[in-house]
Amino acid sequence: MTRSARARRVPAALLAAALSTTLLAACGSTGGDSAEPAGDAASAPAAVGFPRSVTHAAGTAEIKARPKRVVVLDSGELDDVTLLGITPVGAVSPHMKTEGGFPNYLKDKIKDTKDVGPMAEPNLELIASLKPDLILSSKVRHAKVYDKLNAIAPTVLAETTGFPWKENLALYAQALGKEAEAKKALTDYEARAARLGEAIKAKNGGTEPTASVVRFVAGPTRLYAKASYSGVVLKDVGLSRPAAQDVDQNIIEVSAEQINQADADLVFVTVADDPTKTKQSEVQGTPVWQGLNAVKNAKVFNVPDETWMSGIGVQAAEAMLGDIAKAAGVDAPK
Repeated sequence: MTRSARARRVPAALLAAALSTTLLAACGSTGGDSAEPAGDAASAPAAVGFPRSVTHAAGTAEIKARPKRVVVLDSGELDDVTLLGITPVGAVSPHMKTEGGFPNYLKDKIKDTKDVGPMAEPNLELIASLKPDLILSSKVRHAKVYDKLNAIAPTVLAETTGFPWKENLALYAQALGKEAEAKKALTDYEARAARLGEAIKAKNGGTEPTASVVRFVAGPTRLYAKASYSGVVLKDVGLSRPAAQDVDQNIIEVSAEQINQADADLVFVTVADDPTKTKQSEVQGTPVWQGLNAVKNAKVFNVPDETWMSGIGVQAAEAMLGDIAKAAGVDAPK
C-alpha cells in the first residue's frame, strides 16, 4: 500500500531461489507435498513438511499442520491466499475502499469469508471465534497487536506491504505449505508481463513508452515511483518511468502546480477515496494538467484502485496487465 519510506529491492532470481529453498526444506526426505485442489485444503490428508517453523518479521511461528482456517489482515494477503486456492475464514477489506466490502476482483473466491475489520483495529474477539490455525499480516499493519494475534493462532508477519509483494508471497506460501504453487503462479505472471512488454515495444518501433501512475487521495496527490507495488508491475512489463518517478521511492506527493511531473506517454489514474474528498477535480482542472501531453493525446486512463494499489498480489497484477495492454493498444497476453 502507501508508504513513503524506502524499501529494499528483492531481485527476481533471489525470490525464485528463496521459493525453491523453502520448498525443498518443507519436503524433507519424502519427496514433497502433493498439490491440493483449489479451495479444498480441509479435505487434504496430513501434509508432508508439517509441523514446520517459519521465521518472519516478528519472530518464529510454529505451525503444527497444514493450515485449514486462515485469517488475513490486509489486502495483499487476501490476494495471496486465494491465489493459492484457500478461502480465508476471515479477512479485512482494503482500508481505502470507498464503497466498503471486499475487493470486487476476488468476490467469487471469498463468498464465505467473514469481515473481521477494520484493518486498523481488527476485531480480535471475532477472529478468535473463527478458530483460525494461521493469521497473516505485516508488522507495518499490526505489530502492536502481534502478541494478541499470536495468542489466538500462529501469526506470520511480513515486514511491510507494497513493494516487497513477491517476497511476501514466498513467506506466506511457506507458512501454508504452498511453495510450489506460489513459485509457478509468480513465474507464469512474470512470463506474461514480459510478453506484454515485448508486444508494446514492437508496436512502438522497439521503443519503450513511459508510464506514470497518479493516485488521488484525501490529501496531497501521489505519484507512484519504482519502489511501489505498481512500480514493480510496470518494471516487470518493461515500461520506462518519467524522471520524477524513476527513483527508488514508494510515493512522491505533489501539489496541483507540480502535476506536470506526472506526464508520460501513458498515464494511469486511480482514486482511493470519495472523489469529493480528494483534489482530483482541482488538479485536473488546472492549466498544468490540461497541458500534459498525455491529456492532449488522450492517453490518460482511469484504472481500479483496488487492483493497482490495494491488490498487492499476483491476481491484481494480472488484472493490471489487462489495463496496460488496453492502454497500449495491444492484446493482453494469454
